[in-house]
Amino acid sequence: MIGFQYARAGDVTDAVRLMAGDPRAKFVAGGTNLIDLMKMDVERPSMVIDINRLPLKEVEEVPGGGLRIGALVRNTDLAYNALVEERYPVLASALLAGATQQLRNMASTGGNLLQRTRCHYFYDTATPCNKREPGSGCSAIGGQNRMHAILGASDACIAVHPSDMCVAMAMLEAMVRVTGASGERAIPFAEFHRLPGETPERDTNLSAGEIITAVELPPRGFATNYTYLKIRDRLSYAFALVSVAAGLELEGGTIKEGHFALGGIAHKPWRDPQAEAALRGQPANAKTFALAADIFLRDAEGYEHNAFKIDLARRCIMRALSQAAAGTPQSQSSKKIV
Repeated sequence: MIGFQYARAGDVTDAVRLMAGDPRAKFVAGGTNLIDLMKMDVERPSMVIDINRLPLKEVEEVPGGGLRIGALVRNTDLAYNALVEERYPVLASALLAGATQQLRNMASTGGNLLQRTRCHYFYDTATPCNKREPGSGCSAIGGQNRMHAILGASDACIAVHPSDMCVAMAMLEAMVRVTGASGERAIPFAEFHRLPGETPERDTNLSAGEIITAVELPPRGFATNYTYLKIRDRLSYAFALVSVAAGLELEGGTIKEGHFALGGIAHKPWRDPQAEAALRGQPANAKTFALAADIFLRDAEGYEHNAFKIDLARRCIMRALSQAAAGTPQSQSSKKIV
């Protein structure tokens, strides 16, 4: 591992100051992704700034009925938080679908948002990777790309975002609170992560030196008709080939409102307003769900080893919406698909 300096921030202002003094520094909380990247020589920070003492570990109600989640809330604590389980069970389900218990005990909410892709070419410093070294090329396009993107990719990068939690937060239309040298600001979740375009080295729209302080959830949590469906190569401890967070508001058998987001298929959690609009006012049945899936995947494009994900994504959308409509969310303990 490379040599680096270590600093411990006492508060948010101190963290921002330390980062401003060294643009090559990195924040660390649980370290479940950063330490791996450092071991693999992918990340080479000159300084690691420990933020674990910052007062960002609470889950609190906000006026209007929403929820504010501190950036240092651990994934396990968030998944089993009583307010989350009651009001936003799709988020609890997504968290329990990710990683191992030991990793969830360490991983933080803010760190989860900043996870970097698990593309094996990104981790292999002996191969070209535009995300790691801009302008060097994308080895995945002509290589082993079974896990890679079918939507939103570019000639520069076809990597996918790995988080389960972020798929649920995208569906819930969360807001990310950040602080930097210029003050505080809020970023809508749909605008937080970036598509690769010509700058695949940039995963988010955070400005230099900014730190995530919280994520806020709106009042609507789809607590009755929801599901988080994750399809992977083995039943646990694997990243998604395709995942779906879905939530419906029903009036009788008619869909009043429907949200769904997919993971494992793009450089960011993927939502499509046109596909969701196709649900509104329609009967909650297979025909409606199939139309929404077709709209969602109209621009999907596969590569040599991952074209199967287009049909898999279509079937996952239909299954997830069916689960949500029936009020039978996917179990994260038995893993048996209902």
